[in-house]
Formats: sequence, structure tokens, C-alpha cells
Amino acid sequence: MCRNITELRGLVPAATPVEVEAAARQYVRKVSGIQKVTDTTREPFEAAVAEIAAITARLLGQLPERRQPPATVPPLRRPEVLARMAARATAS
Repeated sequence: MCRNITELRGLVPAATPVEVEAAARQYVRKVSGIQKVTDTTREPFEAAVAEIAAITARLLGQLPERRQPPATVPPLRRPEVLARMAARATAS
């Protein structure tokens, strides 16, 4: 399993659609070997991300509650990651 994909089940508050999509994107990158999407790979890559995100959201909605939250915090909830994303957004 790709160690970059964070457990989303049991998060408090629950995983957001953005976090689910980020996990799906990491999964598709890992299994496809595509790190940079090109014009040729964009459509199948994004279709796979959307499908996997939908399946993941459905799975999380159907599983029973966890007794304990996951041991790690998803990247999109980490202050240092949020700061990097904000810096990139202002630089663009």
C-alpha cells in the first residue's frame, strides 16, 4: 500500500470530499505511474480519480464507526501542508 494514502475512516470531523479526492488522486498516481498529467493522459486519469473518489465516499459511508480515530492526521489537515498550499496559491 502506498504510504502516502492516509486512512480516512474514523476522522473527526469526517473526511471531506477534498480529502477523499486527494486520496483517490494519490492512488491513481501510484497504480498508473503517472506523476505529471499530460494532455494525452488527462481524461483517463481524471476519470479514474472521480470514480475512485466516488467509490471511496460510498465505502466510508457504509462502514461502521471506528472505535478510535486513525493514528495519523491526513495531509490536508496538517498546518505545514496548508501553509505550503497557501504559499503556492499566492505565488500563482
